[in-house]
Amino acid sequence: MKPALAGLKRYCVAALWLSALLAQPATAQQSLNVVSWDGAYVKSQILGFIRPYEEATGHRINVIQYSGGIDTIRQQVRAWNVSWDVVDLELFDAMRACKEGLLETIDHSILTPAPDGTPAAEDFIELGQTPCGVGNVVGSTVVGYRQNSFKQKPTQLEDLFDLKRFPGRRGLRKSPKGNLEWALISDGVAVDEVYPLLSTEAGLKRAFAVLDKIKPHVDWWETGQQAVHMLESGRVAMSSVYSGRIAAAAERGQPLEILWDHQIWYYDVWAIPKNGRNTELAMDFVRHASSTESLAAQARYIPYGPLRRSSVALLEPALREQLPTSQKHLATAVKLDAKWWSEHLDSIAPRFSRWLERPVMVPKSLPR
Repeated sequence: MKPALAGLKRYCVAALWLSALLAQPATAQQSLNVVSWDGAYVKSQILGFIRPYEEATGHRINVIQYSGGIDTIRQQVRAWNVSWDVVDLELFDAMRACKEGLLETIDHSILTPAPDGTPAAEDFIELGQTPCGVGNVVGSTVVGYRQNSFKQKPTQLEDLFDLKRFPGRRGLRKSPKGNLEWALISDGVAVDEVYPLLSTEAGLKRAFAVLDKIKPHVDWWETGQQAVHMLESGRVAMSSVYSGRIAAAAERGQPLEILWDHQIWYYDVWAIPKNGRNTELAMDFVRHASSTESLAAQARYIPYGPLRRSSVALLEPALREQLPTSQKHLATAVKLDAKWWSEHLDSIAPRFSRWLERPVMVPKSLPR
């Protein structure tokens, strides 16, 4: 064989070998970027079902932490440069993003049935499945406080706003969501009247006026871990905090307690941004993460309510009592109106930001 032909043959063989190597996406290891929250919450997901998924499939999951919202999803989708494959979203954000066309429509028929064969559509509780989302947990925002910080224990939501009987700094999430509801309830508004009142200018003014009274004494947090750290360090005596986070801190021996009165409970869902490069693998991960066993496994690492009935049935009775969805914790609970927030956040958020920037005089009668 002539040298030139021999070289050409070697080149063709190498090219064919490389083409064959690149044409094996179904069996080769792939990576997926999964975006979730921080601290004990994402740890519960890693231990509950992310590592098991990696071990079962050989795929690699890159966990990215964020503090909520859809701004990054919007930017990536509109730029056709999507690096977030799967995102854990609050339901109201999933509704907003779905309406904007930022998320893939979910084929719920491929979700795994319950162990007894019950279809997923019947196994998920209310709003566990939405056009662009698959439910994972019922989360909760509660009032957390340090033990022995006060002469008497806080017993009601109003105590969060009472700086005379319960002195000390407060921690609140840097968001209107939840704060406005609690402000009105602490001012005597019935739970079923909160959202109709917040839909009016008078209601919004009333809520902000209540927050004005404690604003000089508030430290604002943006991630769940920040809220826990504020309480652990003693920077604040009382704070809004995610129930699972403070429960995990107490489990580590931190002197923290939960006040369940008027907890605000909500849904989190898995969503897949549009224009992604790994949509098929993303859906496979969501299918795994939303299975009966995966949701039950996560609850054993952090006490949030699984959104599947079959998952709750797998949990030990003592653990069920710790969930936001236990009957004793639902007595005075406030269900976050995700639809309302999906329609009103864009108008209220700028107003909340302006309110944050506006200085407030510290009343002389209140502790500094």
